[in-house]
Order: sequence, then C-alpha cells, then structure tokens
Amino acid sequence: MDKNYYITTPIYYPSAKPHMGHAYSSIIADFFARFKKIDGYKVYFLTGTDEHGLKIQRAAEKKNLDTLKFCDEISKTFKDLTKTLNLTNTDFIRTTENRHKQSVQHLWNELKKNDEIYLSKYSGWYSVSDEAFYNNDEIEEIDNKKIAISSKSPVEWVDEESYFFRLSKWEKPLLDFYEKNPDFISPNSRKNEVISFVKNGLKDLSVSRKSFSWGIKVPNDDHHIIYVWLDALTNYISALNYPDTNNELYKNFWPASLHLIGKDILRFHAVYWPAFLLAAKIELPKKVYGHGWILSNQEKMSKSKGNILDPLEIIDQYGLDPLRYYLIKEVSFGNDGNISQERLEDCINSDLANNYGNLCQRVTAFAIKNCQSKIPEKIEFNKDDLSILDKFSNNLENIRLNIDNQNINFYIDFIVNSLFEANKYFNDQEPWKKKEDPIRLNTIVYTTLEIVRKISFMLYPIIPASSIKALKIFDLKEKDIEFNSIGNNNFLKKGNLINKIDILFNKIDKND
Repeated sequence: MDKNYYITTPIYYPSAKPHMGHAYSSIIADFFARFKKIDGYKVYFLTGTDEHGLKIQRAAEKKNLDTLKFCDEISKTFKDLTKTLNLTNTDFIRTTENRHKQSVQHLWNELKKNDEIYLSKYSGWYSVSDEAFYNNDEIEEIDNKKIAISSKSPVEWVDEESYFFRLSKWEKPLLDFYEKNPDFISPNSRKNEVISFVKNGLKDLSVSRKSFSWGIKVPNDDHHIIYVWLDALTNYISALNYPDTNNELYKNFWPASLHLIGKDILRFHAVYWPAFLLAAKIELPKKVYGHGWILSNQEKMSKSKGNILDPLEIIDQYGLDPLRYYLIKEVSFGNDGNISQERLEDCINSDLANNYGNLCQRVTAFAIKNCQSKIPEKIEFNKDDLSILDKFSNNLENIRLNIDNQNINFYIDFIVNSLFEANKYFNDQEPWKKKEDPIRLNTIVYTTLEIVRKISFMLYPIIPASSIKALKIFDLKEKDIEFNSIGNNNFLKKGNLINKIDILFNKIDKND
C-alpha cells in the first residue's frame, strides 16, 4: 500500500493580512497531515502564497511600496501564521521564488509544444479581485456597477491581445475523467456544480495579460505575463521540483492525495487545473475538496465589508487549541460555518474543560491517591470494561475510512461520544466504593486511564499541544503517538508512575 500522503492548502493571495478563512483551511489541512503521520504515513504538507497579478500590483502601488518588498512583508505574515497555528507543514512556497518561476515557464512550454496554447485577442469581463474571467451570464449590474454574481466582486471590461489555452478541447475528456473518478471532487454538491458547469460548454481560456507587468513572463514573449491562476496552480508541482519528475519528492508525492480549498476557487482547481495537467500529459491529483466559508454574521468575510475576523485576536484571548477544536467540531465540514463567541466559550467549558480536562484530572488524582501513583498492575477486565475499551479497536478501519472520505464530523463525534461514555463509566463504576475489592478498583482505574490515553491520541491532530500535555500523565511523548495503538487495551505499562498534570483548560466565566 502507498504510505505517502501529499496534502495542500489553497495558495493564499496576500493582498491583505490573514483572516479566519485562511486559518480554517490551514488548521483542517494540519488535522489531516497529523492524522496521517500518526497512522504511519510519510506526509508532505504544502502551503504558501500566490504573489503575482494585478491585484497585488495595485495593492503595492496604493502603499507606495516596491511590489516585491510589499510581497515580502505580507507573505511573512502568512508564514508567521503557520507557526502561530502550530502547523506541521513541510514546505512554504512563494510564487516569486525562482524554483516556481522555472516550473511555470516549463509547463507553459510543454503546453505550447503540445499545441494547447495560441495567440488571439481577448474581449470580456475580468475581476481583478478574483483574478478571474466571467461570461456575460455571470455578470449583474447593481447601482450602475458591473459585478460578478458569484463573488459580488467588481468587474472591468478587458480588450487586449492574449494567449489562449484550448480549454474547449478538454470538455469531454474532463467529463469522462469525472465519471471514471467519482471521488475526484468532494463533497457531492461541489461535484455536481462542476459537472454542470463543464456540461454547459467550455470556452478557450485567456492565459496571459499585457496590461500589467507583475508576474511571470511568457517564454520568448516579454510583452505577456502568464495568467495568475496558471501560475498559482503550478505551485503544487513546483514545490516537488517539477519538471524534474525523477527526483524523490516528485516520485513519492505526485499525484497529490488531497487539494484542500475553499469552495470559491473550485472551478480553478476542478476544471482548469486538471485540464492544464491533461494537456501537459501530467497525472491528475487524486482529490479536490471544496470546503465551505467561515462566515462573520452570516456573511462571507471580505476586506470591503470590513467584517474580517482576526484569528490572532481569538488565539490571544482563548488560546490556540480551543480555536482549533472549535473550528473542527462546530463547523460541519464541507458546509459554511458561522463564528460565534458564545459557542466557542461553550465548547471550551463543556467539551474541553468539563469532559476532557476534568476526566484527566479526576482519574489521575484518584490513581495517585489510591494506586500508589502507579498504573495498576493486578487487573481483571469484565464485560463492562471490555465494552468501552473495544469500541476503539472495533472502529479502527471505520475511522480510517471516514478520514479518507474527509468525514471530520464522524471523527469528532466519535471522540465526543467516547468522552461522554468514559465519564459515565467512571461515575457508574464508582471506584471510590471498591476499596474492599482492590482488583476491581485497579481495573476501573486502568480502564479509565487507557481511555484517557486513547482519546488523547485521537485528539492529537485536533489539539496537539493539549493532548501532549495530557500524555505527560503517562510519560508519553509526541513520538509515542500511533493511531494503530488505540486498538491496544494493554498499551500502558503496569507499575509505571503516574504524573500529576496542571489544569488543561480553564473554564470561561460567562458572567465576565
């Protein structure tokens, strides 16, 4: 079985500082990367910044900054965010890097060599904000201003010489590919949207611009700049040192296992990108997943609306792991999700402080007091103990399958239910009443400690710092976390010392 896993975030467009939508995509990607890592995979996790195009050029001009200097500064805020969010990304790519430019120009030459690109003239609507072309039926007029119906971004009429990619030629091959690879686009609602778009007919795509200069030049034609999306999408292979397809990175990790993106850039990833790759005779990625938006007051966040939520402010107030947990649990993956301070505080108090943190504290304190601060040695499992322990081993493959189908909701529900059952088990078994039956008392303590260990392993991809802190109870380190071992009911070494830990999560006083 292939034990390599390549996951990518959208390549972020740094015309302004990062917002909650960027944090969400990155945290979700990190969740998958960490899970695959503890499940024995060699993981390559890519993120980065898309720094070309007219939008960036205008943003730099507005601040009277050299364009590259502007990109250096704002790209750094995205790179710093990877550390703030505790991401495990392997690489951070910038489209202004030479390694990327060389890959893009090589891909262009391959398309040109295969007669997939030709010179003509473009006349039509273009959104600088979206860096996207729109047909007449995708435009509406509001207050005498033309805007794109889907994004509500302003559009302007462009009339200039342009190179075109023969996208229309790939209409049927794309539809055939979608049919033969039903899991290529997820969730299903996004797949249906893409198929409908392609069935409506594809027009050849303008893939160069002459009206601005900030970008990668078309090989052998310095008057043209390569279309920012053809440039940006190539990052997924330029990071693997394309066009050297014999290097270890490329051989091990292409095709990508999962392109994780926001639903607003689905067309670029599920139509244009596979068409470019087919035309260049490059293998297609295995899956594109278009997740929903993080909303602010039921609206998509945008600079123009002034409703951008700053993840750094929430992290400063509540901590990183509570934010990671909240975004993974409360946003139904694939759908839009609305940020609510009240729900975040409820999550911290109910799930993290009461259910998880309190369970860790209770069983540890009881074991320190009643089991000589050691993991009990003499135990005899009964059906109640095995019932709650075996739930994990019985669901190993089911959990893996759900992760491979990006069903994060199943994963988090499994953990929340397991925490509820563990607390109920400890209460119902009443070990404090079993002091005359030391073996039974020991078994209840051992069983509950094992459940704490199993749940902490499963929580690692979601709240890594907190789960590692909890595992100090057993002197376990990050390197000891293996998903397969949650199926082992005798993982903890009997007789080993148990350590007292500090409170994992402070409850929020809702009266403040």
